[in-house]
Amino acid sequence: MHILLSNDDGYLAEGLSALANALREHADISVVAPDKNRSAASNSLTLEIPLRAYPADNGFIKVDGTPTDCVHLAITGLLKQEPDMVFAGINHGSNLGDDVLYSGTVAAATEGRFLGLPAVAISLAGSNPVHFETAAQVAVTILKQLISKPLPQDTILNINVPDVAINALKGYQATRLGQRHKAEPVIKDKDPRGRTIYWVGPPGAEQDAGPGTDFYAINTGYVSVTPLQLDLTWYDRLNDLKTWLPKEQSL
Repeated sequence: MHILLSNDDGYLAEGLSALANALREHADISVVAPDKNRSAASNSLTLEIPLRAYPADNGFIKVDGTPTDCVHLAITGLLKQEPDMVFAGINHGSNLGDDVLYSGTVAAATEGRFLGLPAVAISLAGSNPVHFETAAQVAVTILKQLISKPLPQDTILNINVPDVAINALKGYQATRLGQRHKAEPVIKDKDPRGRTIYWVGPPGAEQDAGPGTDFYAINTGYVSVTPLQLDLTWYDRLNDLKTWLPKEQSL
């Protein structure tokens, strides 16, 4: 099996190295990652300027673009051998609830699935996580499950791992995305020339975080595994929308 690895923390990130070291014992791997931290890049794809890919000293390939750029390039021509699967991470910090809308890690997995591949995004919870080996072992376990019990190719697994030693994990839970409160206010400041600048504020606190959510699993010591899909259509609202729309003669 040939696995493509990417992330949004950059090619030098500790989490990416831990993931590569763990998975290369079970598969051939190629690592294509941003040349710098591109956290919260979401699914952005660079179209107006060319992208450059360079071999890095650690054996990875670094790209001066987004996580989505990295996976897109890797699958559409950069690599000599097309991968069978995409793993993104290990992200330095969680991707829970609404975070998935902004996450470059989840976006890298999304791009893999968009091109017809099974995809996994894996994150280690905490503001300064340290137990990357725990998340790496979880990644290996998930890989073995995918090999022995394949999931549909249109499934994206968003996995969050508590920042604890492997023997402190309580197990795995299949979860849904929780929700956060509105983000904290922006932080207003001045640059050295006296011009007003703004820093995006911290994410909102947990709101929908009860049993069954990814927040709850992490808070109670379990690995959270959430299946994601790309089809954002709200099917339950389609019929309501049909009756809400104006009639043709009213245009």
